[in-house]
Amino acid sequence: MSIGAIIRGRREELGLTQDRVAAQVGISKPYLSNIETGKAKNPPTDRVLFLLERVLRFGCGQLTKLAHLARTPSDVRQEHELLEAEVQQLRSVLKELFRKVSDLPAAAGALRKETGGMDLDALAKRIREELLPGHAGAASGRESNVRALSAGRAIPVINKVSAGYPHDFTDLDYPPSVADEYVRCADVHDPQAFAARVVGDSMEPAYREGDIVIFSPNSPLHSGDDCFVRFEQEGGTTFKRYYQDDPTTIRLQPLNSKYPAESYPREQITGLWPAVFRMEKLR
Repeated sequence: MSIGAIIRGRREELGLTQDRVAAQVGISKPYLSNIETGKAKNPPTDRVLFLLERVLRFGCGQLTKLAHLARTPSDVRQEHELLEAEVQQLRSVLKELFRKVSDLPAAAGALRKETGGMDLDALAKRIREELLPGHAGAASGRESNVRALSAGRAIPVINKVSAGYPHDFTDLDYPPSVADEYVRCADVHDPQAFAARVVGDSMEPAYREGDIVIFSPNSPLHSGDDCFVRFEQEGGTTFKRYYQDDPTTIRLQPLNSKYPAESYPREQITGLWPAVFRMEKLR
């Protein structure tokens, strides 16, 4: 959600008019309207954002931080988001480790220092002995709950993919390395993964128009997978369920019964990339 949409949403939530908010902040109503709609030629200054925070009852620095992030180059912002996601995941893993260790026999007392804090050296030793694979705990059959930390990848969203009939695919190249929009999915690690928005209704009810579907070119392909399909002729694409009826023929099956299945010679299809995640809009 853009900072303008956040400002508008809070203003409406508080039942305030644009006239009132603009007057209290010391800006014109048209300028506030342009901020809310994202049409402002010049972004709000930190002072304007500070005053908006006060009038709209945001926490100190909330709007300013969002504005600074919005002005940050996309590659730097993605790195920041990745680090922030990894920190959050690390916190959850550490919390689980502390809980697991506290359940071990005599751990509560043994890991406490006289000062009342946690003895991290003793904690690390206990983890090695009791939790991690290849150590004493693993030999006794206890499984580790420690997993490799990863926040997933920033996945580019390419042109919309037709969930009706094939249409032209106008990306300059595949896989895309630069996009205007990215989504992040913690469990997708394919460096060639990409996402597309669904248009049309031929994949209903499983996929609806506006859903974002993530495709993984390096995932194994199986007959019956829902796939992003690219055709040799003019680079047309579509989104269908794929079946390999015989070694030379591919059948593309819509999920909506009002659309017919279509079969193609294998050589007419240059790409079949399976869907691995779907992000749907609930409202």
